[in-house]
Amino acid sequence: MNKSNLSSLLRKTRLIKIFDKLRFYIVLLKTYKLRKKFFKDNPDVLIPPPYFVYETFNMDYYSFYNKSIDAAEWLVSFFKKYKTLENLKVLDWGCGPGRIIRHLPHFMDKSCKFYGTDYNKKYIKWSGSNISDVSFSVNQLQPPLQFNDNYFDIIYGISIFTHLSKKMHYAWFDELMRVLKPGGILFITLHGNAFQEKLTKSERDDFDKGKLVVKSNTKEGHRTFGAFQPPSFVKKLIGKNKILEHIPGDIKNGRPQQDVWIIEK
Repeated sequence: MNKSNLSSLLRKTRLIKIFDKLRFYIVLLKTYKLRKKFFKDNPDVLIPPPYFVYETFNMDYYSFYNKSIDAAEWLVSFFKKYKTLENLKVLDWGCGPGRIIRHLPHFMDKSCKFYGTDYNKKYIKWSGSNISDVSFSVNQLQPPLQFNDNYFDIIYGISIFTHLSKKMHYAWFDELMRVLKPGGILFITLHGNAFQEKLTKSERDDFDKGKLVVKSNTKEGHRTFGAFQPPSFVKKLIGKNKILEHIPGDIKNGRPQQDVWIIEK
């Protein structure tokens, strides 16, 4: 039985979250020495609780921290193509425990303001208590956000739509457009063609037809809830808004990379 079929079986029996939690404890034990070494090498670096890290990235703390810095710098390289990086309001939608947003102020002008929002109250509590220069708030699984219309210059969501149902794709895209200023940019990453290896044959058939594929039977928004977005579906979702860039993901070191979509309101 391959991984896709095993995953489907676990979903059908609604055991996927239990299986994933067991996997967390196994990984926690395996990475004990590595995590201990990280704190010895980096005594002043604050890392979220282990399960927060597992849910949102992986248990290699060196990778979690250093690649988060790289990701922040990578994001800014796109932002500055379309915006002068001064006096901007930037939102990390689905910020988790602040993995990337904590580093953005180091790469942008001090006149910019940074916000993070997530539906996981525990993430937001930890982030608000441990990360400075960012305003954090809790949202619900469904819209709305607490912000006024046309509030943000830049919004980004790293692998957030990838854990939402079709209904929530449309609801959240409309909501992000509501709080984004005209001429503002939305930066999102999605499961594109490179992720077809994660699908069963019937799911690949639907994907090839341009249909959103959703692997559910678990809590929406959780890492075990998966959504896969063919480009034709994404274009329908974006509608009348302008696509500035679409960078298809490829396979690196045997792992599929997410598509990047940059959209202007």
